[in-house]
Amino acid sequence: MVDLFLFTAPQNALSAGFFGILGLLIGSFLNVVIHRMPIMMQRESDNYVASESGKELVHTSPYNLIVPRSACPHCKHPISAWENIPIVSYLVIGGKCRGCKAHISIRYPTIEALTGLLSGYMIWHFGSGTAGMAAVVFVWFLIAMTFIDADTQLLPDDLTLPLLWGGLLVNLYSTFTSLDNAVIGAAAGYLSLWSVYWAFKLITGKEGMGYGDFKLLAALGAWMGWSMLPLIILLSSAVGAIIGVSMIVLGKLGKGKPIPFGPYLAIAGLIAFVWGPTINRQYLGLMA
Repeated sequence: MVDLFLFTAPQNALSAGFFGILGLLIGSFLNVVIHRMPIMMQRESDNYVASESGKELVHTSPYNLIVPRSACPHCKHPISAWENIPIVSYLVIGGKCRGCKAHISIRYPTIEALTGLLSGYMIWHFGSGTAGMAAVVFVWFLIAMTFIDADTQLLPDDLTLPLLWGGLLVNLYSTFTSLDNAVIGAAAGYLSLWSVYWAFKLITGKEGMGYGDFKLLAALGAWMGWSMLPLIILLSSAVGAIIGVSMIVLGKLGKGKPIPFGPYLAIAGLIAFVWGPTINRQYLGLMA
């Protein structure tokens, strides 16, 4: 029975469907991660400042990805198990809290659907062996970081560093690239944006990006190797330009408002992860 879903070859619809459904469930959890992790970071920072100054801790009640139980932010109505079924529950309750009828953001089922679709596609593309299952986890991390950075301009170390180490570990046996290329990719990914950061700061006196961007590009380099870094940087710039111009045209981007670079890196990294070798081959073919 396990062989129907695991260790199957690419383009296996049954296996892809199974992981797509699993992705829906994980997408529900990622909504929790996206909402709570920045709050957890702020609480930890508040308590650290209070501790260093000899004051009482600001936050003493437990708050993590499990506790407290999920509830409506408006009326504190506890979210029951049947209200937490990915996508289905949102449709059944009409996108409104059962307690106070407050609107529930469409982003929640969107993230669930996105996670399900991308999880299924990774298995369809890579198969459900080591590469496919690693690719699914890779996608989960990128989704969480994309939305956290879009909301807060933060890329938590609790996500970027495990992704980086995961890339090195998964390439111990050259799953996506050789270990040598992965190590060089991690170092080159970090140092490339680190150099841009300091050059920009020395010239303008301003910070153009955060350290989380360095770590995310290092993680992408660890997963795909150094040879994919130029493509990732090029694609992230193109994605950023397209989205930025679109937001300006639609009036969604105010003057002087900071633009997080992490989502563009994540989108570019995903494109390079799946289609990067093909893009590079076609590019080299044109150059030849």
